[in-house]
Amino acid sequence: MQISHLGHSCVLIETYGQRVLIDPGDFSTAWRGLTDLDAVLVTHQHADHADPVWLPRLLDANPQALVAVESSVVEIVELPERTRRLGPGESIDLGSLTIETIGGQHAVIHRDYPRIGNVGFVFRAESEPSVLHPGDCLDAVAEDIDIALIPAFGPWSATKETIEFARAVGAPRGFLIHDGLLNERGLGLIDKHLTALSPTRLVDVRDTRPWAV
Repeated sequence: MQISHLGHSCVLIETYGQRVLIDPGDFSTAWRGLTDLDAVLVTHQHADHADPVWLPRLLDANPQALVAVESSVVEIVELPERTRRLGPGESIDLGSLTIETIGGQHAVIHRDYPRIGNVGFVFRAESEPSVLHPGDCLDAVAEDIDIALIPAFGPWSATKETIEFARAVGAPRGFLIHDGLLNERGLGLIDKHLTALSPTRLVDVRDTRPWAV
């Protein structure tokens, strides 16, 4: 398996010949122009996870790709008819790779904002590490996760909540996502606390090169 962090919450997972892109949003550009994708997944409707301008162009360039998004994304972004709407508790079969959806709601930004949908994705393949991408939901926790993609910062998070999420998942390895609003000092601070207070060993994959796991 190879995992590439393409900026903010955008991640490319490659395993058993499958190339799956998650959350191509407008806080990153490294995913633009990708081809030969087998699936494009979106956790929720916010533009930093589903770029309303460039995502349709990406899908036009990958007409063979399965498109599966949290159900409300289709109301915000122009998507092809083949798009599958997702809720929690569903499964996507890509042959040797299975993707399960968990969670259901985006983390609370403020009590005055209505909560929107959010599905986390759990990737499992025989003889490969399991991977969790939670989107923006710190309640999206699954068992037996080997690699956790941990949201570092957002208007809906606090460091103590990030630590508790990492502890609840309990993955031995992982890396920070949702980091587009952090400078080097902020990233260093989150890294320090997670390393000290959770079981997860963090890997720095911000150069977008594939991490072989």
